Amino acid sequence: MILVLPHDQRFTHIGRNRLSKPVCLVTGVGPAKGTGGEIVKRFAEGGYQVAMLARNTENLKTLERNIENAVAFPCDVGDLELLVKTIEQIKETLGHPEVVIHNALRSVRGSILELDPDDLERNFRVNTTALLYLARETLPAMIDAGKGAILITGNTSATRGKTNWGFFASTKAAQRILAESIAREFGPKGIHTAYFIIDASIDTPRTRPMLAPDKPDEFFAKPSAIAEEMYRVAHQDKSAWSFTVELRPFGEVW
Repeated sequence: MILVLPHDQRFTHIGRNRLSKPVCLVTGVGPAKGTGGEIVKRFAEGGYQVAMLARNTENLKTLERNIENAVAFPCDVGDLELLVKTIEQIKETLGHPEVVIHNALRSVRGSILELDPDDLERNFRVNTTALLYLARETLPAMIDAGKGAILITGNTSATRGKTNWGFFASTKAAQRILAESIAREFGPKGIHTAYFIIDASIDTPRTRPMLAPDKPDEFFAKPSAIAEEMYRVAHQDKSAWSFTVELRPFGEVW
């Protein structure tokens, strides 16, 4: 359930001085020390008003209290109608996003013979179709301004299929190709699109104890380091834009 404050209440909550800041929209915002949370923190520190999208309302409200210039917009990006309405709320409340970061993902793991085919469609909706909607709803204002950035969090599944990861990898590969199409079409209009292939286990409060509790710190990619690189790429000089950005710990075998 998403709670929508009346326009005047949201304006009071945000404050007039914040409405002059550029807007960054981030999907898939998890805990404070996760990738999404660190992206929010970095862009807020960099002078942006950050619109945070995720399903967990309680977590978003905690981040909103702890990060200045971060505003919670509870939303399941797999609900495409709700996603469009939420983007409209962001435009009305904060302004048109200048940077859009699609960090949300959906994944299921298992044999192609055993998984529910509907899960492929659900993965596609969150990983790929939501990116399409984010782009369509924010690109017109970016084009009018002659600037903007769309950044997508990907991983090595976007470049290869592996046993038991077919439903995830196929949708991430589609996501990467869609991102490249956006980059080629709208780059000449001043819009920078970049795809981040993160070849690593990310050191988050949820994944580390579950996937690699015995590994040393250097085994992991730090969410804060990923966020820092995304901020840097979002502000690259137009004469030297990146599209594919690969990130991995120094000890990763590849």
